Amino acid sequence: MNLGSPDSTRVKDVRRYLNEFLMDERVIDVPYLLRLLLVKGFISPLRAPGSARAYRSVWTKGGSPLIVLTKELQNALQEIIEEPIEISMRYGSPSPKDAFERLKQNFPGLEEVILLPLYPHYAMSSYETAAEYARKIHQENKYNFRLSIIAPYYDQSDYLDALAESIRPYLQHYDHILFSYHGLPERHIYKADVTKQHCLKVNNCCEVDSPAHAWCYRHQCLATMKIVAGSLQIPVEKYSYAFQSRLGRDEWLKPYTAVRLKQMPAEGIKKLLVVCPAFVSDCLETLEEMAIEGKEIFMQAGGESFTLIPCLNVQPLWVRAVGKLLNRESITDETQVEK
Repeated sequence: MNLGSPDSTRVKDVRRYLNEFLMDERVIDVPYLLRLLLVKGFISPLRAPGSARAYRSVWTKGGSPLIVLTKELQNALQEIIEEPIEISMRYGSPSPKDAFERLKQNFPGLEEVILLPLYPHYAMSSYETAAEYARKIHQENKYNFRLSIIAPYYDQSDYLDALAESIRPYLQHYDHILFSYHGLPERHIYKADVTKQHCLKVNNCCEVDSPAHAWCYRHQCLATMKIVAGSLQIPVEKYSYAFQSRLGRDEWLKPYTAVRLKQMPAEGIKKLLVVCPAFVSDCLETLEEMAIEGKEIFMQAGGESFTLIPCLNVQPLWVRAVGKLLNRESITDETQVEK
């Protein structure tokens, strides 16, 4: 299960997609009427034309890069896994119900469906909403089969090995590598903190052991970065992290990617590598926001070279890693997803 995309680059389709995405209470977590006013009264109408242009800049003959690459992952995985594989999106199509219905029709005796949210790290606006939406569809339609869900895999060795090997070929001539993760409002971090007194409150909170880490997006992002950088023997002064895709005026996780891209050339960083580990499939946020907009910011600030390392997509090691994730040890129980 991946994020999803508009059906086309037409403004009306992009607006419809933005409405579904931003009306999710786990994305914009404000009361319904306020969310309705913000999304349908302001955000969606204002952003849809620009978003449509952005999608057109990365659209392929096969359609949305995210959809195309997710289908390619499905096909590659089906070559090494006997059980049937369907894909779904959290927003747009194909929906979880589409996938469930196809499986039900083709396999009348179906006993269990295993869901893999294609998000390595836990966040209420990504992993959690995908898992809970699939569970809701499963319950509402009273399917007879069980629904099991794969836990976040930010620290799973096979995922980390695949990520590291995707980076390794680029480590020839560079000044710095930036791990750019999708951003989150700080309030999402506070909400996910089961202790209510650790995240963003304790000094070096991501380094101090806490039960909160099981659901802390920031901790998990930093853990992924440090393990991968360590395995690649990247000196600590040659890598850092930042968070992209900020929306609105609230405080989001810092530092902001766009700000750091503008600052780095003045710090002597002229040859920059960027990797986006929160995404396993290249999409608008990587192909347009980073490869086009991010590069422009960096180069205009005095950078000399900007290289975006592709997402894992259908890298063979990643395909095999997904296959290994689909085992009993990786499956969550209800309490893990719902805290």
